[in-house]
Amino acid sequence: MRKLTFIFLAATLFSCNNGGTDTKDAVKDTATTKAYPYKIEHPDAWEMGNTANTMVVLNSIKAWEDGKLDESIKYFGDSVRAQFDAFDKKLSNDSLKVLLTNERNRYKTVALKMEDWESVVSKDKTQEWVTLWYTQTWETTKGVKDSAAVINDLQLKGGKIIRIDEYLRKLH
Repeated sequence: MRKLTFIFLAATLFSCNNGGTDTKDAVKDTATTKAYPYKIEHPDAWEMGNTANTMVVLNSIKAWEDGKLDESIKYFGDSVRAQFDAFDKKLSNDSLKVLLTNERNRYKTVALKMEDWESVVSKDKTQEWVTLWYTQTWETTKGVKDSAAVINDLQLKGGKIIRIDEYLRKLH
């Protein structure tokens, strides 16, 4: 009798979680998608990405923060699309290094307080991105201190950064 009870209990447990997609969940997801007030080409088309991508991005930005531009730039591809406030260009790695070096040389000190990051990959595996959220504080070479809330979206391909989009809001 105990064996029969155990088999029945095990069968009940396994039938409750069969690992497949529940039809009700699929209908619920479809209903939620249709309820979005905006239409986009591929809604909810992302999965958690590779932590190696996160490390590439974090190592690059840490090297920039520390003023080690040669180390920072090695994480970028041969050409990179850079998008900052009032700036949008595709640059060679060498040109990007000049841009980042000139920007970093404006500061006497820079400190980043990382708030969060997330690595994602498109479900069709054609795009990989890492997003960083942080607060940046600095002092310019002229002694002016300031800070900003920053979001960076970085696209990677083959383990190298090929695009960087920066969104910045000055803090007062």
